[in-house]
Amino acid sequence: MARACKSQEEIAKEAINHALKALRKRHLIEEAAHAPAFLALSRPIISQGSEWKEKAENLQVELQQCYKAQSRLSEQLVEEVAESRASKALLQEKENAIVDLQKELTELREECSQLKMDLEEKIKGLEVIVSENSELRAQLEQMTAKANNAEAENKMLIDRWMLEKMKDAERLNEANALYEDMVERLKASGLEQLARQQVDGIVRRSEEGAEFFLESNTPSTCKYRLHAHEGGCASILFEYNSSKLITGGQDRSVKVWDTNTGSVSSNLHGCLGSVLDLTITHDNRSVIAASSSNNLYVWDLNSGRVRHTLTGHTDKVCAVDVSKVSSRHVVSAAYDRTIKVWDLVKGYCTNTIIFHSNCNALCFSMDGQTIFSGHVDGNLRLWDIQTGKLLSEVAAHSLAVTSISLSRNGNVVLTSGRDNLHNLFDVRSLEVCGTFRATGNKVASNWSRSCISPDSNHIAAGSADGSVYIWSISKGEIVSTLKEHASSVLCCGWSGIGKPLASADKNGIVCIWT
Repeated sequence: MARACKSQEEIAKEAINHALKALRKRHLIEEAAHAPAFLALSRPIISQGSEWKEKAENLQVELQQCYKAQSRLSEQLVEEVAESRASKALLQEKENAIVDLQKELTELREECSQLKMDLEEKIKGLEVIVSENSELRAQLEQMTAKANNAEAENKMLIDRWMLEKMKDAERLNEANALYEDMVERLKASGLEQLARQQVDGIVRRSEEGAEFFLESNTPSTCKYRLHAHEGGCASILFEYNSSKLITGGQDRSVKVWDTNTGSVSSNLHGCLGSVLDLTITHDNRSVIAASSSNNLYVWDLNSGRVRHTLTGHTDKVCAVDVSKVSSRHVVSAAYDRTIKVWDLVKGYCTNTIIFHSNCNALCFSMDGQTIFSGHVDGNLRLWDIQTGKLLSEVAAHSLAVTSISLSRNGNVVLTSGRDNLHNLFDVRSLEVCGTFRATGNKVASNWSRSCISPDSNHIAAGSADGSVYIWSISKGEIVSTLKEHASSVLCCGWSGIGKPLASADKNGIVCIWT
């Protein structure tokens, strides 16, 4: 573009020079043409006046034409100069644009080089990740192989364990047969009182703490009135062969009380919902709580720490019991229409029974192989916990069953229902062997718990009017009505050593009766 602008300026200059040369040449020609005129000056002026006048006019015309030509050339020169300046400005703009583009190109090249470096780093990082992934896959394959081997070993151990359990069951059947034979002999010899003291083929007095066992007296006096829990106390039980009482309430706490002094001996924390039911292992080492948080909590009673949190239910857990043969197996019932069997050693569920009617209460039988369950439909059911098979079923109440309590000798089971009846069933035949009712006695909730005295002579049940009713099993009538509570009594519990009796109400008050 610069060359083009320069060539135009040169062309303009050459054109002007050419025009000036032409004028000079013309002027020289004209001077040559005027030479005769100068010669003629020597001639007389009058004779040549007309000729000079004509020639002067012609020269004047030619001079005017030269001026016009010069004017046109000047205008062309001005136009060419203006165009040259405009071309120079455009050229400068183009040059500036080229400089900007060169800078942008440099920046882009630098950015491109930086991106190349980043890409190389990313590729290196990806290679490292790929190598790590390969190593992890190799480790996973090794762990999978180990897990498969462990599963095979576990299956073998389970098979061996099941074989041992079958052998134990056979031995237990033999012991039961001996027990039946011995009971028949004792009855035949008139020693019925001794036969009543036998539990599962073992004389009761051989149990740990049995030397402290006393026949239950009919309680009449409130020894202590304890403010145990805020919002209500739904479950109480005594330690085996002890006067220590364990309570659980709506305030998510579990407390252990010394009923001799009426003081708290320990607190168990960690439950995330209301405590709806409690049970304790035979060795008094572990306490298990059923909670509205859908979980079960297992505490070590000595340390006060949570050993297990059993999860698996999808609704509130309302009932729990532990095997009377082994402290390892636990059963629970929840409002998700399931009954679950748990292994405390493994810490997880080993069997699940699904039924259409929710279970409100349950308990193990004496042999630890079957469980009794009371349901919202009013029926009492007997289950095999190994197979989950329903063994027997009986209509216990016209409304929901609220409580199941097995006698200490394991011969009868007590049920309570929302129809305000309390029924005793023979464990072997599931036939009703006694029905107890009272005017004014009204079951307060779906989880109102009644109990049997350790000597199987009395029944205690709370009422919505705040009273505790006590019946004599042999007489079939009320022998005492205890009045101390100001709200509905939710549960009762009898110490295994014969006394005291405890009751708890909706206000969280626990009464100790002697």
